[in-house]
Amino acid sequence: MARRYDSRTTIFSPEGRLFQVEYAMEAISHAGTVLAVLSKEGIAMAAEKKVTGKLLDLSLAPGGSGMGGEGAEAWMGGGGEKIFLLNNNILAGLAGITSDANSLVNFARNSAQRHLFTYDDDIPVEMLVQRLCDMKQGYTQFGGLRPFGVALLYIGYDPLYGFQLYQSDPSGNYSGWKATCIGANHSSATSLLKQDYKDEITLEEAKELVLKTMSKTMDSTKLGSEKLEFATMTLHPTTKQPLAKIYRPAEVDELLQKLELGGTKDDEIGVGEGTGGGGGGEGNVAMST
Repeated sequence: MARRYDSRTTIFSPEGRLFQVEYAMEAISHAGTVLAVLSKEGIAMAAEKKVTGKLLDLSLAPGGSGMGGEGAEAWMGGGGEKIFLLNNNILAGLAGITSDANSLVNFARNSAQRHLFTYDDDIPVEMLVQRLCDMKQGYTQFGGLRPFGVALLYIGYDPLYGFQLYQSDPSGNYSGWKATCIGANHSSATSLLKQDYKDEITLEEAKELVLKTMSKTMDSTKLGSEKLEFATMTLHPTTKQPLAKIYRPAEVDELLQKLELGGTKDDEIGVGEGTGGGGGGEGNVAMST
């Protein structure tokens, strides 16, 4: 029955379903896990990386060998494969097709900079999420287009609502969360978060919860910076302005070792084979991450 109605996004099935949108969501369920937890002091986010092989030159990857940083350094160092800085007050974690994700990241950054240029103020978190979702929804409604095969987690801060965590999918829907997960094994991760999350959680406890949940749901037996990206959104202790931090590989390993969850020695970074829930092998143009 599905094959009669899945050739275009503009055709509803008799059950009222848009199969192309559902197929896009299925692609995301095979991508690397992204998980975030909200606290009153800030937000912690972790993402599973897919290192495609021993011959990959990590210095040529997004962010390069100097990946990560805090505040302005996060812009210069850049993100990695999964976590990107959209604005000074907003970070995003991506699960799905890499090329689609890059397009959405560029659109979000342009929207944030236009708002900053016009109003001389950082864009509110939900406004940026809504603009991005408006575009994603348009790709499910018009002929000749296909949905974006990527889901996003947004963590950010604005003076109106404080710290916020949102999730969006290829249909253009978005929702706010206290803790959530996208990508492979998201069902088991969500179940663990329901058990361990509490409303009065601190940022340090949120970091620990994120990494422990990742360690239980990732297909890898040992966590390390070559398989994991980590970021936080907090407030600067003196200026009280949003402070985004994308952890450098050495900082990720230090945090994992502190929590006794693994960590990678310097000479091991970049030599691991690809692991976990991504679809597509080496050389796949539309690779899921």
